[in-house]
Amino acid sequence: MKKLFLIATVTFLTAATFAQSDKYVASMKANIAAIDSSFKNPANLLDLANKFERIATAEKTQWLAYYYAALCQVNYTYMEQDKSKIDAIADKATELIDKADALQPNNSEISCLKSMIASAHMMVNPMQRFQEYGPEAASYIEAAMKQDPANPRPEFLQGQGLKFTPEQFGGGCVTAKPVLQSSLAKYNTFKPASEIHPNWGKQRVEMYIGECK
Repeated sequence: MKKLFLIATVTFLTAATFAQSDKYVASMKANIAAIDSSFKNPANLLDLANKFERIATAEKTQWLAYYYAALCQVNYTYMEQDKSKIDAIADKATELIDKADALQPNNSEISCLKSMIASAHMMVNPMQRFQEYGPEAASYIEAAMKQDPANPRPEFLQGQGLKFTPEQFGGGCVTAKPVLQSSLAKYNTFKPASEIHPNWGKQRVEMYIGECK
């Protein structure tokens, strides 16, 4: 009788775990699919960030939910016209990505996002803030490359930064294009760990390369 009770309990718990996992993945997929279209109405990015954060709070051990919440926050900073608001949004992104980092340390995707956050802070006032945030953004890209040499996103971010840096400061298409081409080559062979792991950036790299022809 005890054996039957134990088997029934294990079966129930296993079924409940799978159901919870299926619900988590379905919620993540739906929100990830909405990210691209949210760029047409940037306020939607903050709504998505809140949805991802709610998933993360409910799941507690899922670093990807915190990651996507931070990704939506930092992407919003690039579209916010009022620069006085950017630091607070970037700080919120930092709070979220730090929680992801605690669950999944030394992760290349997380380092990429930290680089993006540093760049967001820098763009509030590039002339005054470059010395602080420029090296920080670059160091996170370097870390991301070491953590996963096959990840195309560190070179995407590096190439993007070079493309929009004035030529007199070592930027422009001449220096950006080889980096972007290397990133694209990695995108062409990159396989995300699952259907909800990061897999963004390829179209933007292709666009930048096209603009540099």
